Amino acid sequence: MYGYGVKHNEPAEPAAPGPTRRRNRRGEGRKLRDEIITAAVELLDEHGDERAITLRSIARRIGIAAPSIYPHFPDPQAIMLAVVRQEFGRLATTMRTAAAGGGQDPRQRLLAACHAYLDLAQIHPGRYRIMFGGLWTPDMSEGSITEDDMDGLGMDALQVFVDALGDCVAAGQATSTDLFSDAVALWLGLHGLAHQRAVIRKFPWPQDLAERIISALAHLKDT
Repeated sequence: MYGYGVKHNEPAEPAAPGPTRRRNRRGEGRKLRDEIITAAVELLDEHGDERAITLRSIARRIGIAAPSIYPHFPDPQAIMLAVVRQEFGRLATTMRTAAAGGGQDPRQRLLAACHAYLDLAQIHPGRYRIMFGGLWTPDMSEGSITEDDMDGLGMDALQVFVDALGDCVAAGQATSTDLFSDAVALWLGLHGLAHQRAVIRKFPWPQDLAERIISALAHLKDT
């Protein structure tokens, strides 16, 4: 379900040259790799479109020649995969932090983790879209990405749901008998809500809709 929109027309890129970048000292290759990923995320945030992420636009952003990217990433798909991995890691960390801030009540911790998930989709829609597909669907037959590279994406975030739901069950606040399956269902429910909010903006969404979805899919008991 992931991929890179290489077959789409790229949006117009600004003609202004980027900053001149000092050549990395020996051993600073990792720094340049991180700068490439950061530039890709910045372009995504600014344009809201994966097609804005090209070797030329990234090179211009950080002040290097485009061929300098190849020692770190063999093709644009590899850059996008690195962005997706980074953002899934940030999502999991944000969800864990939110859950920890929910206090001693397991139900509130689960709700906090779920709302952190929804907040990401609302605050960073471009990032969220590429994490779950968007125009970025890697061509396994042509690019550098393999099926193995796609394995495990998002599992850390899913584990936050599993753990939070398990705490609710242990506290007698939920009746789930299959934590993994119910966590997956919860994730899909939240993803559906996030997607619909993004594409149908002028709609009278009930204020408690997220809580309704969470309560139903997590099998939370009435308070």
